Amino acid sequence: MANQLRAARAIRGLSQAKLAKLADVSSMTVKRAEGSGKPYPSEGAVAAIRKALEEAGVEFIDENGGGAGVRLKKGSHQ
Repeated sequence: MANQLRAARAIRGLSQAKLAKLADVSSMTVKRAEGSGKPYPSEGAVAAIRKALEEAGVEFIDENGGGAGVRLKKGSHQ
């Protein structure tokens, strides 16, 4: 999930600080969720980050044998 969160933030061009504000979490929480620190944030914090990214037009792709990833939702502009 850390790689997906980092990639999702990148394709939307968001800083960690901006994403933190959108998700109503701290910048340190975003940093930790992206795999840059310990302890790993709570499930609720990660869910808030993911929701903020989804609301920004990102779609999370499950593993499904081809590898997990992210992409822009159809109709979402970069």
